[in-house]
Amino acid sequence: MKESRRDRLDDLYRHYARPLYYYLYKMSGSKETAEDLTQETFIKATVSLSFYKQEDVRAWLFKVARNAYLDEWRKRQRRSKIPFAGYLFSRDEMTSPYGLPEDEALNKESKNKVADLMSFLPEQYRSILYLREFESFSYSEIQEALDLSENQVKVTLHRARKKLAQLADEQWREKHD
Repeated sequence: MKESRRDRLDDLYRHYARPLYYYLYKMSGSKETAEDLTQETFIKATVSLSFYKQEDVRAWLFKVARNAYLDEWRKRQRRSKIPFAGYLFSRDEMTSPYGLPEDEALNKESKNKVADLMSFLPEQYRSILYLREFESFSYSEIQEALDLSENQVKVTLHRARKKLAQLADEQWREKHD
């Protein structure tokens, strides 16, 4: 029996909503933005799922999520040039009052330290580290999600790890000097 489109979308949401939320949270540093972008990712996936023919849905969904994040980042860059935009978006009524139970898990100190360090990395380094270390993506999945060659994946991942280690070392030295 052929799986209906709605059943397929429900399955995708159940399997990938949480990992996508965590990815987007790590990228944006904001729970509310991560929630919004997760919803936006699934809206875009709903629209284009019938056109999507490849087998690796996970990598495709992370690619959609990354593009949603980059679009949001570009919008925020434009908004920063609008007078009073910062004031409007900082008001409580402009943010979601609902938290997620998963937020408690995110508050573990070790994860926060890594997240803090990752926030200092360029977007591509954060994406590739998150996909490899937190989502256990293979090199080929990262290749597809980030539109990179296999060699670029390996080189970028190496550089991202090296930069993260350098940041950790600098932070440790600051605390102990």
